[in-house]
Amino acid sequence: MTLFRKLLIFLHRYLGIALCLIFVMWFLTGIAMIYAKAMPTLTPESRLQHLPLLDFQRIKLRPSEAAERAQLTGPAPRVSLLTIMGRPAYRFSFPEIVTVFADTGEVMNPPSPLESLSIASHFLNLPESTLHHVRVLESPDQWTIGNSSLMPMHRISADDAARTELYVSEQSGEVAVVTTRASRALAWVSAIPHWLYLSVLRTNGRVWNMVVLWISGLGTALALMGIVLAIIQYSRKPPHIRYAGWMRWHYITGSIFGVFTLTWVFSGFLSMEPWDWASVGGLGDGMRAAFSGGPLDLTQFSAMPSTFPVNDVKEIEFLRIQGDGYYAAKGKSPTSVLVSADTLSVRDGVFSTESLVGKATQANPTVSIAEVTELSSYDSYYYSRDGEAPLPVLRLKFDDPDKTWFYIDPKFGRILGRYQKRERLQRWIYHGLHSLDFSFWYYRRPAWDIGVIVLCAGGAVLSAIGVVISIRRLRRDVRRLAFRA
Repeated sequence: MTLFRKLLIFLHRYLGIALCLIFVMWFLTGIAMIYAKAMPTLTPESRLQHLPLLDFQRIKLRPSEAAERAQLTGPAPRVSLLTIMGRPAYRFSFPEIVTVFADTGEVMNPPSPLESLSIASHFLNLPESTLHHVRVLESPDQWTIGNSSLMPMHRISADDAARTELYVSEQSGEVAVVTTRASRALAWVSAIPHWLYLSVLRTNGRVWNMVVLWISGLGTALALMGIVLAIIQYSRKPPHIRYAGWMRWHYITGSIFGVFTLTWVFSGFLSMEPWDWASVGGLGDGMRAAFSGGPLDLTQFSAMPSTFPVNDVKEIEFLRIQGDGYYAAKGKSPTSVLVSADTLSVRDGVFSTESLVGKATQANPTVSIAEVTELSSYDSYYYSRDGEAPLPVLRLKFDDPDKTWFYIDPKFGRILGRYQKRERLQRWIYHGLHSLDFSFWYYRRPAWDIGVIVLCAGGAVLSAIGVVISIRRLRRDVRRLAFRA
C-alpha cells in the first residue's frame, strides 16, 4: 500500500469519526426541512390577517406633519400607516422604528407589560386572563434570533391548546414572533440542528459563521477522500470489493451516494459565501434612486381622505415611483393596490417598458443594455415554487464586465432581483446542488420530494454505517492503548 493511500485512509477514517454523526443529523434534518423550511415566526400574510382595518375618520395628521412630530432629520427609507394599539399610526422605519399616532400626533412610547398583554390579547382574540407576561427580553432568545433589530421584546405565553408564545416588540408595538408547541418541536428536528441555529452560537454571528464553515469544509474534504478511496480501492479482479461486513456496506453506499454527499455538503459550505466570493461586483448603485425618482417626499401626500378608493384597507405604504407619490394599500389580500397620491385613482396598469429601461439607463449611463425581455413565467434565476413572486417581470441584461441582470416589477416600478455572473453561478452550485431546484421536477411535486428524500436517506444510511464503523474503531483503539499501558 502506497504512502498516499495510507494517508488518505487515515485522514478519511478519523475525519469520519469526528463528523459522521453530524452528517447523519444533516441528512435527516434535510428531509424534515422539506416541510419545515424556517424557524417559527410571524409570516407577512399572518401579520396582515391579524391587523385591524384602518379607521380613516380618526386620522387627523398628514404624513409630513407626523414626520415633524417624530423630529426626523432626513427622509425615512420606509413610511407606512396602520393600526397600532387600536389607533391609526404612522410608522417611520430607519433601521430603528419611530411611531406617531395619527389621531393626536403623540409619539408612541414603548408598550408596558400590561399594554403588551393587551396587544397579544387582540392578536389572539383571547381574554387577557388567559395570557401571562413571562419577561422582557433585552437580547434574542432561541425564537427571536432573526428579530434582534426589534428588541427589546415582551415574551407572553397563552393558556391555549397550542401552547402559543408571542413576542411583542417595544419598537413596533406589534407582535413580532409567534410560536406554538408544534412549531417549536418541529424546529428542533429541522432548522435548528440543520443550520446549527442554537441561540448560544447564532447570537455571535462571527463564531457561528466560522463553525459552519469549518465543519462543512472538513466535511467536503471527507466526502472527496471517500470518493477517491472508492476508486483506488476497487479491484479489477474478483473480488472487486475487498471488504467485508460493515466496511463492505460502507463502500457500496459510498459508491452510490458519495457524489451526492460531496455536492450536498460542498453546496452547504458555499451557502455561507466564504470570502464573499459571489456578491462582490456588478451594477446596482443608483438603480433604486433612479426608479423611485429620489428620496420619499411626504409633502407629495396631502391629508388622508375620510374615504379611501380601496375597501377594507389594513396598511398603507407611502411610495415614490418615477418621481410621483403613490399609496400602496393592502387589505385582506397581501397583494398591494397602487393609488395615485394626486388623483386618488387606482392604478391598474403597468409602467411602460420604455420608462423602465430609461430609468435603468439613467442609473448606468456608461453601460449598454444587451437584452430586454418581458417574462410571463419564471426563469432559472427569478422563480418561486408557491407562485407568489410577481409576474410579469422585465429582465434587463447589461453588458458590463460582470454581466449584471436585473428583474423589474413593471406594476410597481421596483427592482425584484439582481444577479451578476458570480451570483448566477452560485445559484447553481448552492441552490441547485443543495435544494435540487431544477425546473424539470421542482414544480412537479411529489416527484421532487421523493427524489430528495431518497437521496437524503441514502446519505443518512451511508453516514450511519460510518457511525457504526467509528464506534468499532474507537473501541479497538481504546483497547490497544489500554493494553500498551
